[in-house]
Amino acid sequence: MKHKKKWLLMGLVFILAAALFAGCGKSKETDTTEKSTLDKIKKRGELVVGVKYDTYLFGYKDPKTGKVEGFDVDIAKALAKKIFGDEKKVKLVEVTSKTRIPMLQNGQIDAIIATMTITDERKKQVNFSDVYFDAGQSLLVKKGSPIKSVKDLKKGTKVLAVKGATSGDNVKAKAPDAQVLEFENYAEAFTALKSGKGDALTTDNSILYGMAAQDPNYEVVGGTFTNEPYGIAVRKGDEKFTKYINSFLKELKESGEYDRIKKKWIKQQ
Repeated sequence: MKHKKKWLLMGLVFILAAALFAGCGKSKETDTTEKSTLDKIKKRGELVVGVKYDTYLFGYKDPKTGKVEGFDVDIAKALAKKIFGDEKKVKLVEVTSKTRIPMLQNGQIDAIIATMTITDERKKQVNFSDVYFDAGQSLLVKKGSPIKSVKDLKKGTKVLAVKGATSGDNVKAKAPDAQVLEFENYAEAFTALKSGKGDALTTDNSILYGMAAQDPNYEVVGGTFTNEPYGIAVRKGDEKFTKYINSFLKELKESGEYDRIKKKWIKQQ
């Protein structure tokens, strides 16, 4: 009987200790999860934003000056100004359509402002802000091309897209007989188009306008065949930072600053 009581007592002690340990672990995990990115940014004294380096007009690193400029970059600077009162307190980190979500999830960046379309699938991985730019998917072709719209993408037609973007799947749905070739980034895809590796390049019209502005031998055709609303992405579950960004976007639009930034970069919309 004594042995039974002894083992029972030891068992209870073990259970209580395990519960206490688990409770401490859960508390620590909860603290980590619930702490807003905004608090970390303020403590660090710098906002770290993932932007594209290869998307002319939105996020583009000028090879001559080394500066990264564009619509998304100016939105990132405006957010830094909202947080710190100083637009210079922003660090721009290069992302691609494929790397941006993993980089956000592992803490390399605080937010993604990189021509990122809001989709239900992506909402499972990140929190999105309200829409900050409305785009639509289109086609870029060499002037004189017989391709005038998505209806002209027949069997044997090679369409170039970028990995991790929604454009590849979208064009497959609209033109199932066409061959889709995917590249790491827009610079590679555009180079491939110019070297004759494809008949058309597809992505959001806003991005394609930038490419056409870089090389007047190419043009955007066929209007849009999808709706691509861009959102600012932050860590999944970070409601505090999401609400802050939504408030920032509302203020930016009401003040007229948003229109000023848009007109500066997007002249063909």
